[in-house]
Formats: sequence, C-alpha cells, structure tokens
Amino acid sequence: MNTIDFIISAEKENWGQVLEDFLKYSLNVFAFPELNDGTKRKDVWKALYNIAKLSDDPNTIKNSFIAVRILSREKGHLLEVINDDWTELMKEYSALNKDKFDLNDDQKNICIEVLKCFSNILFNSRQLAMKTVENGIFEGLTKRIANLGDGSTPEEIKFMDMRLVFLITALCPEARSKAKHMIDLLIQILDDNLKKAAENHLGHENLPPIFLTDIQVNLSSEILKVLFNITIGVDESEPEVLASCLALVKLLRSYLIIPSTDLDKTWTLRNDAINLLTNMPEDTYKHLVPPTDDHSQILKSLQFEGHNMTVLFEILMCLKAKFNDYPKISNQHEVLSPIVTVLLKGAISYRPIRKFLRIQILPPLKDVYSRPEEGDALRNHLCRMLTTPITQLRDLVAELLFVLCKKNVPRMIKYTGYGNAAGLFAQKGLLAGGRDQSDVDYSSDSEDSETEEYADSKHGINPVIGCYEEPRRSCLENMSEEQKEYEAMKLVELMDSLMASGKIRPCVVGEDGKPKPVEHVLQLRDGLKNQQVPKNGNESD
Repeated sequence: MNTIDFIISAEKENWGQVLEDFLKYSLNVFAFPELNDGTKRKDVWKALYNIAKLSDDPNTIKNSFIAVRILSREKGHLLEVINDDWTELMKEYSALNKDKFDLNDDQKNICIEVLKCFSNILFNSRQLAMKTVENGIFEGLTKRIANLGDGSTPEEIKFMDMRLVFLITALCPEARSKAKHMIDLLIQILDDNLKKAAENHLGHENLPPIFLTDIQVNLSSEILKVLFNITIGVDESEPEVLASCLALVKLLRSYLIIPSTDLDKTWTLRNDAINLLTNMPEDTYKHLVPPTDDHSQILKSLQFEGHNMTVLFEILMCLKAKFNDYPKISNQHEVLSPIVTVLLKGAISYRPIRKFLRIQILPPLKDVYSRPEEGDALRNHLCRMLTTPITQLRDLVAELLFVLCKKNVPRMIKYTGYGNAAGLFAQKGLLAGGRDQSDVDYSSDSEDSETEEYADSKHGINPVIGCYEEPRRSCLENMSEEQKEYEAMKLVELMDSLMASGKIRPCVVGEDGKPKPVEHVLQLRDGLKNQQVPKNGNESD
C-alpha cells in the first residue's frame, strides 16, 4: 500500500500524517503511473478535496494543496479531475472571490499554495486556462491587481497573481482583449517600482543610485510579460493606444539600463523588456534615445548627434552576450530574433539610431584578411546568421544589415560578402546589383568609411567571400586550346546530365534581378553577363 492509497483511505484524525508522508516521498516526483489503476486518480483527487474543504487545521489544508500541486504535474488528466467544485474551493482559499484582501498569516500561506496550484494547472491544461474567463478566476485576479496600490496584498501574492495573468493571457486569446484595460494600470505599477527603486540606495553607499530589489525585478518581469501578451497586434491608429505605447517605451528605456542585486535577474528583466519592445510601434522608438546636452553625465562614447545612446548600447551588449553563449540552432530564433527585431525597427524608424548602429555593427573595415563570418565582433556573428537554416532569423538579420548598408548592394557585399548576402539579393531581385527602392530617406553626406587597410588590399578582395584572397595560379595556364575545349565540353556534358536527372537546376539572373531556371546548359553562357558580381564601389556611409 503506497502513500496515495493512504490518502484515499485516511480518516480525519490521520489526514495530517498521511499528507506529510506523501509530500516527503513525492516532492520530486513528476509522474504517477499507479493512478491509472481503476478509479484511483479520481479517488485521490476526491479525497484531497474533502481534506481541503473539511479540515480545520491550516497546516493540513496547506499540505493538501501542495499535494494538488504535485499531482497536477500530470498533464493528461487534469480536465477530468478539476471540476467546478474544485474551482470554487480554490477561489475561496485564494481570496479571488473577495473584494478586499484581508487574510491572516495562516490564510496567506494557504493562498500562496493555491495560487501555485493554479499556476501548475493552467500551465498544463490550455482548456482549463480558457475556462478562467468564464469561471471568475481571471476577473478575480484583475480586480486584485487593480487594488495593488492599497498595500494590503503581500509581495509573493502580487507576483503569483501577475504570473497567473501572464499564463492566462498567453494561453487564452479572449483574455487578452479583456485585459487591454489593464495596460495603463500596469504601466503605473512599473513606474511606481522605479520610484521605489530610487529609494533603495538609502543607507547603501556601495550600491548604485538606483537599483531594483529581487522582489521588484520578479514582479516587473511578470508585468512586462503580461504587457507583451496584451499588446500583440496593438491598433496604432487609436490615439489612446499610441499614447500608452509611448509612455511604455519611455519606461522600458529605464528598465533596459537599471541594475539589480542579481545579475541573472537583470538579464532576465532586459530580455522581457526587449520582447515587449517588439510589439511597440516604430514611431515610438526614437524615445529610446532621448536628447542630451553638454552637461550630461553619460559617457561621451554614448552621446551621438545629441542623443543618449545608452539603451541601444545595452541592447547591443545583450545581443553579443547571447551570441557568446552559442545558442543551439533550434533555439536561435527564440533567443536572437527579438533583439534583432528591435534593432531593425529602430534602424528603420529613426536616422540617428541607424547611424549609431552602423558605427557599432559595421565600423570601417580594417581586417580585410578574414572572412566576414570569422571572428567575435557583432558583424562576424551577424554574418554567420546569414547562412543559418532558421529562415526567419536569417531574413531578419539580412534585412538589418541591408538597412545599415542603406540598402546599397555594393556596400552590403563589402561588409558581408556576396555569398552570404546572395539569399537576400535573390529575394529582393538585386542579384544583378542596384539599390533597393524604399521609402526610407538615406543621407549621402556622411564621410567615406574606406580605411587605408581596405584601400591597400582592395584590388585583391574577392567580393564573393568578402575578404582578401591571394592570387592563384590558373589551372588553364599550361593547357592548349584543344585541351581547354575538351575540358569545357566535359563540364557541359556533366552539367547537362545533372540537369536531366533533376539533381541540379542552374539559374541565370533575369531582368528583374531574380534567379530564373534555365532549360539548357548553354543558356548559362548567354546569361553570364547578368551574373557578374557587382564591383565594390567607393561608397560613402
């Protein structure tokens, strides 16, 4: 007879002991195959319900919900065991059916465990998460969050409430629309957190003038994740929405640079802020780089054309840190795309941002002997992403670099190599060179970026690989004309055979600058001129 059997058969006087025994052996257990026997699963959930409802011992009630949290790790059967009775009981113990939070210490401890149960249950069952909009759980959470300002809700419960709202809005689209009224409220909570953070340094000489405590970081991260969910696809045409987004971007500027007492939590907070920025309208991005003056206390290197570029620098440092962690290919999109998206939207929307990013990512070339994808600079990391199999990330990175090159093909080839950028050129119809037509007004009055190192080696730079290549001896040098013709015909026959078998499909560059498949190998000769790699011009930045 195992501990689950003891729970099912226990009398009231033994409830406390059997629960303690179960918790002792099951805290690190994530599967309970014995519950598949007969009605045992329903029996144990019914027994736990009776214990939680009928017990008069706070510790036993708390342990019953810890047991529920452990059993709810099983994803497949939650819908059949969590019924309306359970929902109402958990709402009662978590005070989600009350207008005011006024629980004593024992009740607070039970409340926290119930909220943790909700977190497990909703995370593991999308159907139950969607039911929260109808059964009052979501409404209770939002009402309590609206009253956070009165100071009655304990910090841990604030955090759990926000986490539950995040889970519900992530899993239930209907909840997102119902939560849109919370945007300004959540912005106010974030603002209040910053004001409190300014007071944290009092009496701490070794701490920065403003920093977030662990509790403030945890709550702020959850708020940012909730805001991400409810600002997906915001209607930028509504003045009120645009005003809220503007206020939010100004706050995110602070959250992207403010430190905390824990480095890992600081990085997590910045990740959440960057994710939220991806939802913000492009017109708001200029507020990430506020105006500065000669009396500003920020570093001179972070002042650019009268703007404070600290936030952009921190975002770039986040990107470099992620590259240095060498994310697995399967994780590249999730890890890197939000930051690249933010940089791209910023570069498109505001000229000073684009120019600053160009200096940081594509500085004047000095190392002309290494391929663009070799090295640890941001340019090298991004060039490696141009050939990643994750197409969404590849296209984002390519577009960012192209924008920083002012959508100029020769400049893009100069910094990335034609081979790395060929995919982008094919998509845009620029394989034959030229310049992408766009609504962005790129200035042409900036200085030439060509360094002495680049100018000295320019004659030997192979535009396909993007670096200097030592001259090679021609393999045709000692061949007679007859031998050359013989080898050429062998090559034609081989390519024709591969084409006929469908193993390859050669292309030429069409009039629209995009690749066009050929019907016969001799068409490659006719299209040779269109396939010449554009020469690197003396382009200015």
